[in-house]
Amino acid sequence: MFDKLEELERKYNELSEKISDPNIISDQETWQKIVKEQTNMKDVVEKYVEYKNIKKNMEEAEELIKDPEMKEVAEEEYYSSKKKLGEIEEELKILLLPKDVNDDANVIIEIRGGAGGEEAALFAYNLYRMYTMYAELKRWQVEVIDMNETGIGGIKEVSFMIKGKGAYSRLKFESGVHRVQRVPETEASGRIHTSTVTVAVLPEVQEVEVEINQDDLRIDTYRSSGAGGQHVNKTSSAIRITHIPTGIVVSCQNERSQLQNKEAAMNMLRSKLYEKMQEEQNNEVATTRRLQVGSGARSEKIRTYNYPQSRVTDHRINYTIYQLESFLNGNLDEMIDSLIAADRADRLKEGNI
Repeated sequence: MFDKLEELERKYNELSEKISDPNIISDQETWQKIVKEQTNMKDVVEKYVEYKNIKKNMEEAEELIKDPEMKEVAEEEYYSSKKKLGEIEEELKILLLPKDVNDDANVIIEIRGGAGGEEAALFAYNLYRMYTMYAELKRWQVEVIDMNETGIGGIKEVSFMIKGKGAYSRLKFESGVHRVQRVPETEASGRIHTSTVTVAVLPEVQEVEVEINQDDLRIDTYRSSGAGGQHVNKTSSAIRITHIPTGIVVSCQNERSQLQNKEAAMNMLRSKLYEKMQEEQNNEVATTRRLQVGSGARSEKIRTYNYPQSRVTDHRINYTIYQLESFLNGNLDEMIDSLIAADRADRLKEGNI
């Protein structure tokens, strides 16, 4: 680990010199790439420099212990530094874990009602509201791509984008089957029903990351449906794109123009193709990790929302929060932080540094 840290520090210093080179500054594209590379290394290098400074203090204190007059003060400094070194070493292990290349990306979230009919559609709306409220708390932007509503306030399916730095890093563990246990408003006997909703979280990807052959696409136009005033049902602005080789179908009807809907649909198609590529790569490598992102987790029951007990339980990490209403109002950070910590612990066990 320390050989890797030494190499990182050496490279970081080299990049610092390049950033100040007038010849490189004149080439803004190259300069920005170097700045970005150095920025990605900054946290770990600064922590390693701190580690070395404390280690030096500890070694100096160890020498001073031999002096009877300095022994008491030196011992206190020595053991204090030793404790700090252990803490920083653990922090360095986490900082050295390979970073998910998509962590800083925007996300596309798909929510679909599963088992439970109208009750599942109503809970799909609850989850859509939950994620949009979380985005508001983070000051992120939400853009609806496509929505298929039911007549009594539910959602059969909805796809939307959340734009914000680090959005994918915070929401990527939400993919999977979400189960709700509650008494439906239409249930006269007060019997608790169980319904399910599937959530898929996809990173937004750039055109250069996924190449799409236009000959592989079938593009259909149709009239928008739902709320929207006179514009709705009068123009064929909605777009449906079928990727023939994979059978993936995406659609968008929420923008005003056909061109905008096509752009949004293509964006979503790229993300779905990227996810498929990731799944195929992950399937080639056996893994025992509990938190599988983008590798078939969509079919896994990951969380239960129990209304009578006001609890939310994530089954992957066996973590329960007894504040259901607050959770559904977008206060997700406690759960998300626990999932991230569990994922780090899994990767540290694997020695993935």
